[in-house]
Amino acid sequence: MAIDLEAIKKRVAELSDVKKTSSVQMWKPGLGEHKVRCLPWKNAPDGQPFMERWFYYIGENSGILAPNQFGKPDPINDLIRKLYSSGKPDDRVLAKKLSAKMRCYAPVIVRGEEDKGVQVWSFGKQVYQRMLGFFLDEEVGDILSPSEGFDLKVTITKAQGKQYNDTMVDPARRPSKLHEDSSTAQRWLEAIPNIDDMYRLKTTTEIETVLNNWLNGGTSSEPDHSGGASRGPAPVDELDNLVAEVKPAAEKPEKKAAPPKKTETKKQSLDDAFAELMDE
Repeated sequence: MAIDLEAIKKRVAELSDVKKTSSVQMWKPGLGEHKVRCLPWKNAPDGQPFMERWFYYIGENSGILAPNQFGKPDPINDLIRKLYSSGKPDDRVLAKKLSAKMRCYAPVIVRGEEDKGVQVWSFGKQVYQRMLGFFLDEEVGDILSPSEGFDLKVTITKAQGKQYNDTMVDPARRPSKLHEDSSTAQRWLEAIPNIDDMYRLKTTTEIETVLNNWLNGGTSSEPDHSGGASRGPAPVDELDNLVAEVKPAAEKPEKKAAPPKKTETKKQSLDDAFAELMDE
């Protein structure tokens, strides 16, 4: 039987959360100072300069795209809403642990690494807010303009006592062209990748498997293919029981929790909980 190498490569890409394509290179800045130029996405929604994606981080999983952001069925989001609506403090803690986290993305040209072409930079909420502020600054404005935009100085420092490095972003003092050669600048703009080629959206069954494995106390959020025992996906209506199983005994109250106050409706409590979560 002849082996189709291209078909194998395609299948490997489909099974990976990050598709290994030559058009998508992630830029991961190390400690020190860097200079980059952000480029405009081709398909950014509603004229927004950067792309947002929401991920669930469960156990050791590197990130699961939240299907509900694309209007698709989402077992994890369904469970989160059930937990918030229960009114139980322990359920609320678990819901916040499960809740999706935002990552933002910008295509960039890294100065000094122009030979690598367009790369994609992923950053968090604080950097995102600062970079959005540049557009509202009268002395800066549209940092994405190929002819009159601004390079950005990205400084990465190691903060003592913190798990993650600190990232500071500042615009250059003067605007500049993306590249003096207009044909090179145009080539870069045409090479901006599609963000949807970067991450594969898991199926509902795959997500239920990851979720149930995590709720059962597995060391990894992904199904165990190493030969160890692994429970298959549980029906969605069993998830409430799985939540009870995974809670430590010390956290379980000896007495029944007091019922929610009648003056606050369930819908109001749920909406307030989500509003509080988004503010964090």
